[in-house]
Amino acid sequence: MWNILRGDMTLVGPRPERPHFVSRFSEEFDRYTHRHRVQAGLTGLAQVSGLRGNTSIADRARFDNYYIENWSLWLDIKIILRTVAEVFFVRGR
Repeated sequence: MWNILRGDMTLVGPRPERPHFVSRFSEEFDRYTHRHRVQAGLTGLAQVSGLRGNTSIADRARFDNYYIENWSLWLDIKIILRTVAEVFFVRGR
């Protein structure tokens, strides 16, 4: 949360990736670098859609780019609500 308060991250946006993987994934996956058009976020559409851990990088990039291209305040609210549901009711068991 400190990084959000400082302005280094946003609450909702593409999740940050370690620099080593960014360069590797940028070479391997089409449009991966496009997800870096906005600041990284604490939660994102890909994460609340089940794309975390050992999942497709291409799918994560597709969801991140969809979020960026279709951003709205309502989309952010839905992602935040889905994040709360995932943490407290679904995955947090």
